[in-house]
Amino acid sequence: MLSHAFAVGYALFLWWFSTGLILYLDKRPAWTYRWSMLGATVVLAAALFGLYAVRDQGTVVGAYAGFTCGLLVWGWMEMSYYMGFVTGPRKAVCPPGCGNLRRFGLAIQTSLYHELAIIAAGLTMMWLTRDAVNQVGTWTFAILWWMRWSAKLNLFFGVPNLNEEWLPEHIRFLTSYLAKRPMNLFFPVSVSVATVVMCLLVEAALDLKPGGFAAVGLMLTATLLALAILEHWFLVLPLSDGALWNWAVGTGSGETPSADADAGPETGTARSADAGRRGSGSPAEPMFSDERVSRKPAGRL
Repeated sequence: MLSHAFAVGYALFLWWFSTGLILYLDKRPAWTYRWSMLGATVVLAAALFGLYAVRDQGTVVGAYAGFTCGLLVWGWMEMSYYMGFVTGPRKAVCPPGCGNLRRFGLAIQTSLYHELAIIAAGLTMMWLTRDAVNQVGTWTFAILWWMRWSAKLNLFFGVPNLNEEWLPEHIRFLTSYLAKRPMNLFFPVSVSVATVVMCLLVEAALDLKPGGFAAVGLMLTATLLALAILEHWFLVLPLSDGALWNWAVGTGSGETPSADADAGPETGTARSADAGRRGSGSPAEPMFSDERVSRKPAGRL
């Protein structure tokens, strides 16, 4: 059981630390973004190389290495989006009076290039690990992708906690595409399906020899899935997960990336974002309610 506990602790720490690091870098001035992305791109290349290097290592070390590489690849995806380098062709608030179908189409346009980049990364990882023994990194990436889309759909359909203060200024216009309501019909379905899959992964891990490659790999991915489920619950419960990363968002420079900062990748976007910061502007109608996203001053998927 010690090996299971260590796997859970490792996944928990890596998730907590990597999320905090990305939040910290997102809160830095805009002129630091290019340097942050340069460093992240070097890490991305190393992670893809590491994924290939351990593809045939069916060992405990190989499981941890694959898991770490998969999480690092995902970290690049998150940074590239929140820093505005890889987003989509649309960089403006949702027009008032949009129907749900049009609102969904416009919302897709705000992150289209990013979604294509995730598909490209996922296919690259599948190619690097094709017919390989060690698929832990690829499955890690797939779980994060799946749960990200689940969270995005729940935000679109409507949840009470939008966590708008987590977004950098230049992409706060995204909240105009979201709905704020107590619950949506998709939430219990998405959480229930994910919970069943997580339980099956844990059960499979416990049925295997403790400390083996397969058991560790299953426990790592199950823990990551459990954390993603927990993040879903934070969207609807009267609780805040912000305290987990106060060390990241509370110790930054305090300087929000300026709308006029010409060092950022999207200088024009920042101006439109200022008019449509998260929770302001003229958001479209929620899918299941007449309630609209409340206007909030600028202050996390």
